[in-house]
Amino acid sequence: MQLHYDMLQKVSRTFALSIEQLTSPLRDAATLAYLLFRVSDCLEDHDSLSVPRKIELLDVWARILAGELQVQALTNQIKDLDDNDPEVFVAQKAGEILAQLAELPQEAQSLILTHAYATTVGMARWQAHGPFVENEAALDDYMHEVAGRVGYLLTELFAWYWPSIRARKSTLMPLSRESGLALQTVNIIRGMRKDYERGWVFVPESFLTRVGLTRDSLFDVQNLDKGLLIIDMLAEKAAHHLENGFLFLLALPKHRHAIRLACMWPFFFAVRTLAISRDNPNVLLNEAKISRADVKDIIIKTKLFGWSNVWLKHYYQTLGDVKTRA
Repeated sequence: MQLHYDMLQKVSRTFALSIEQLTSPLRDAATLAYLLFRVSDCLEDHDSLSVPRKIELLDVWARILAGELQVQALTNQIKDLDDNDPEVFVAQKAGEILAQLAELPQEAQSLILTHAYATTVGMARWQAHGPFVENEAALDDYMHEVAGRVGYLLTELFAWYWPSIRARKSTLMPLSRESGLALQTVNIIRGMRKDYERGWVFVPESFLTRVGLTRDSLFDVQNLDKGLLIIDMLAEKAAHHLENGFLFLLALPKHRHAIRLACMWPFFFAVRTLAISRDNPNVLLNEAKISRADVKDIIIKTKLFGWSNVWLKHYYQTLGDVKTRA
């Protein structure tokens, strides 16, 4: 598994930090699941791939995950991609990831393959749809495919491994989707400029119409005032999803501190990112990122006090300057 842990570190330090808190075999399962999802991400996002080729490769990958094709049907087709890109390296090692997955208990394998297949099919559908989002419902649909399903998968893996979480599964599952949508909405805010430069605008066109902007004029420096109104709309949406994501954290058993930490860190990173993105023109001009000091503060404080729901409520309010109904 060491190669796969190294891959995880290279493609996402944030989620590597979280997954490292888990004990095996849950840690192994979460690592392999994340890497399989990143294969799909690579095929969806790679700059040099045309849309028709992306759709074709995603379809091949989905059929591999469904057991209909051998993994070489994909890896032979992406040999031309530069493996200095960590995501490409992961995609080209898809066969080794699947082989390691086969060492896990059957139930864990089934959960991972089912959700990885579903998100891959969803990504292919959105590539065929095109780089625009009509309204908030369409945005939620996209975010469900790329992030909501991740929330479902992790919760099902937690429930598979721990009976105490299994007992709360009916409460946790809908909130886990909301947690995924929360992180993705913040990612969309944080990455608006870069997404635009690669041809995608995830801001709903209904939002743009409301303030008299287009997908191109949104990023014009002369329209910063209107652009900040768009950021505020997205921030309010993110805050709503974060509120439900916070309920997910509170519903996790207190004595499962490692799992709570694994979920807390990306959540609180998102809370802080949203706080610094509000009324921030850098979101449109470049990017807004939290500092290393913020990351360190979140990690240290949650390790010490994250077992307490009372403390979590206070920290959530302080970190994001938000009000909570929890």
